[in-house]
Amino acid sequence: MHILLPPSEGKSVPIAGTPLELASLSFPELTHPREQVIAALIKLASGPPVKAHKVLGISARLDDERARDANLLSEPTAAAGLVYSGVLYEALDYPSLTGAALKRARARLLISSALFGMLRPTDLIPAYRLSGDTDLPKIGSLAALWKRPLGEALAEPLGKGLIVDLRSGMYANHFRLRGQLAERTIAVRVVQVSRNGKRMIVSHSNKATKGRLTRELLVAGVKPRTPAEFIEVCQTLGYQTEISPIGKDGISLVDLMVESL
Repeated sequence: MHILLPPSEGKSVPIAGTPLELASLSFPELTHPREQVIAALIKLASGPPVKAHKVLGISARLDDERARDANLLSEPTAAAGLVYSGVLYEALDYPSLTGAALKRARARLLISSALFGMLRPTDLIPAYRLSGDTDLPKIGSLAALWKRPLGEALAEPLGKGLIVDLRSGMYANHFRLRGQLAERTIAVRVVQVSRNGKRMIVSHSNKATKGRLTRELLVAGVKPRTPAEFIEVCQTLGYQTEISPIGKDGISLVDLMVESL
């Protein structure tokens, strides 16, 4: 089983660690586009701050994030599973995984990244600011840039087993699962159910639930092979689930229902 995760805007800044070494990252086939994006980001962040703030979607109050982007190649690094620190990653709590669960996380988790394309949680990266919907000068759409390289680099790693896609739509656009990959893919969304029965997707609940689910799957050590088996596992773990008709590209859609607070 493979679990595809989004990154997070929130990141823990490594205090100490070696500088970025692209050759050490997983999926070496992505080295060239990584170099392109990194060069464009450093050039943007090293230029006029006002322009960089606008392109990166940040205010002057977050200028330290622009400064880190400008010094990306000399910033200290840490494992991606420790650097990403948003709501999903707080619920996943990667730093506390041990033993077999940690081993499974290292083998099964793939993390989307606007800067690096795709990562394993053990890959050493610096904290950075770059969203998946950013249009970088000289690069343009990151979704367009990553589409082909990711398809080529991930064909073999995702060649067998169920794929559980927990990415947001933004990062799903970077790498569309099609054909045989789509047939083995479950796209999960979290639906909050109010007391009057109304369903809605709420960002915080969506991210936190996906983080908890990921952790529970890793700890349980389960290996569902089909959407039906995946639903059985989720129900065993205490989730109310519902499978929807086959969605875009032939991917199975699974809703996890949680009650609103």
